[in-house]
Amino acid sequence: MKNTNKLLTAFFLVLMLSACGNKQKEKKEVKPMVGCFYTYNSAATTLEWTAFKFTEKKGVTGTFNEIIIEVPETSDDPLALLSALKFKLPTGSVETQNEQRNGKIASIFFKTIATDTIYGKVTNLNVKNGSALIDIQMNGINRSVKGVYTLKNGAFDFKSSIDVLDWNGASAISALNTACKELHTGSDGKSKLWTTVDLSFKTQLKSDRE
Repeated sequence: MKNTNKLLTAFFLVLMLSACGNKQKEKKEVKPMVGCFYTYNSAATTLEWTAFKFTEKKGVTGTFNEIIIEVPETSDDPLALLSALKFKLPTGSVETQNEQRNGKIASIFFKTIATDTIYGKVTNLNVKNGSALIDIQMNGINRSVKGVYTLKNGAFDFKSSIDVLDWNGASAISALNTACKELHTGSDGKSKLWTTVDLSFKTQLKSDRE
């Protein structure tokens, strides 16, 4: 009888230990659901363009002092947020760290193509190959521009190159080059202003986990 009681006691003890072990295991597997939301941060945004002069193609970099960005207020998907991005660039706010050059670009180049504001929007961000498409409107013409991008931990980096001839900008290039003939003359004695312009846009989205 004593042996039977000992066996029953041992049996129930094993059951209790087993049950406790399962409860502990289940407790470890429970993970709280914590959402992460992203918002656009204008203070962490830079936009640069680089034009080229001289036959040997020397870069002149600039930006715009006024950059108007339209994006959803917040999103749990940074790619979705950036895919909805739209922008406006008032051309009178062009900035090259040279007041005279700023004035000539605004009053000659952009006036010739009748563009007070450049409009644009992101139309596609391909997560598989890092390619991007944005629409840019100048001179009353809308063109799709191809580029490349990276997006990691909310850090977005976009690069592309455009040719202003796609927006019928030949007359504007000619007018600006004539006005700045001496400044655009290189070591070969030729005055040259290229029609290609490199673009760079970077931003760091804010996260509610920061």
